[in-house]
Amino acid sequence: MIDVDKLTKNYGDFTAVDGISFSVAPGEVLGLVGPNGAGKTTTLRCLAGIIAPSAGSVALAGHDMRTDGVAAKRALAFIPDEPHLFDHLTVEEHLRFIARVFGVADVEQRIGPVLAELELTDKRRSLPDELSRGMKQKLAIACGLLHDPTALVLDEPLTGLDPGGMRRMRATIAARARAGAAVILSSHLLTLVEELCTKIFVIRRGRCVAYGSLAEIVGAHPELAGRSLEDVFLALTGEGEGPAAP
Repeated sequence: MIDVDKLTKNYGDFTAVDGISFSVAPGEVLGLVGPNGAGKTTTLRCLAGIIAPSAGSVALAGHDMRTDGVAAKRALAFIPDEPHLFDHLTVEEHLRFIARVFGVADVEQRIGPVLAELELTDKRRSLPDELSRGMKQKLAIACGLLHDPTALVLDEPLTGLDPGGMRRMRATIAARARAGAAVILSSHLLTLVEELCTKIFVIRRGRCVAYGSLAEIVGAHPELAGRSLEDVFLALTGEGEGPAAP
């Protein structure tokens, strides 16, 4: 379970996130979407405990990030859009390091399946500099999945992947949700969000402009009935506004 209650983050006089609340139950996939600068990255960093909120709370698997951060982070896998890897560790050594950090006892039984799931078996002895951008992304995801997190937060997880890798990554996200993980997916690929997400949270200028299933969001805006998620997104965020075509 992921619970966010009245989350606010200020940078001086600027409010990047303004009192947002949502929850993600086990088995649900929440799509966090919004235009550039809407507050998505700040929200995700607060969820991961990278930065502290100015007000409000974040709880993962029942553990408050502010008061019980270690337990909260043990339940979490946060996979950012830009992989941060160790230059001098091989693919397999990355996984063994993560296993030690999270206290994974059966690491020998887990490494093989995770490498196979992310198509990294043949790269297990490769260093990051020997990997393509897509392979680096897969390694970051493999590190996140090794300890079977109950809260999974993904920021643009398909970056750098080829079409085959994208398909397998979609299957991986869906499988983790079916296994009981609470998943947050932030992406500008609205077709991915529409395919995988059970709920959608639309953020603009740090505030929630829509929250619920696509059907619930459209139900609250009858004028958007029958429209694609892309059309709904553009209408809700004002991104579709502009000068009329000549």
